[in-house]
Amino acid sequence: MKKKLAIVMGCLILSLACNLPGYTPTDESPLTQTPPPPPATAAPLPASPTPEPPPPYFDDEFDSASPYWKIVQVGGAQPATFTFDSSLRIENPAPDSWIVGVHLIHSYSNVFLRAKTAVNPAGSVGLICRYNETDGWYEFNIASDGTYSLLLGKWLAEGIVTYVPIFSDTSALAESPVLEPGLFCEDNFLRLYVNDALLRNVDVTNYGLTEGNIGISAASLAQAPATVLFEWISIKDK
Repeated sequence: MKKKLAIVMGCLILSLACNLPGYTPTDESPLTQTPPPPPATAAPLPASPTPEPPPPYFDDEFDSASPYWKIVQVGGAQPATFTFDSSLRIENPAPDSWIVGVHLIHSYSNVFLRAKTAVNPAGSVGLICRYNETDGWYEFNIASDGTYSLLLGKWLAEGIVTYVPIFSDTSALAESPVLEPGLFCEDNFLRLYVNDALLRNVDVTNYGLTEGNIGISAASLAQAPATVLFEWISIKDK
């Protein structure tokens, strides 16, 4: 999948409004009304505790939804759905829809990301490093047709993102629907892997991103719908 020099997409935001029915007073006078006995009170249920944040280097198998992941959909005429159940399953029903997921806790200069992914029938998966809300991020994507690319992503405004291509190529190694992409962000170089094979070592000195969060991406192509599966992601120092 070749990306245009800039892709601008609008973010879908779902909002739900809930109207409670109003209370209608009875005609009975409060002076003659016999007050009911006080209801029995039960002990309140304990609130679900917020899970402890993971350490800087960890493996996530997406057993359940985490407050530390922020997942945003950009573009697409229909909302995507996300299921956490020993994997992260993204159902993207609309064409040309992009998903950006960022882990919010730790910031990294150098970090090695790996994931086990699957795409069906057509779409792309990606890994993100040095994500900064203001300055942008690096994104390594692999499409189901074997095209892989390194992009510089940046928010122009809320829900509007632009992508600048840094590098793009195709590889027979990246044509399988089940892949293990890898991204090693080290100093001024980004190393792009698939199934432990090095695809490219890219010098990103001129782009200037030095530190930020890690994340994932997923997209549907013109042939929608697309289902993207992240079985796990591993964050290591090398």
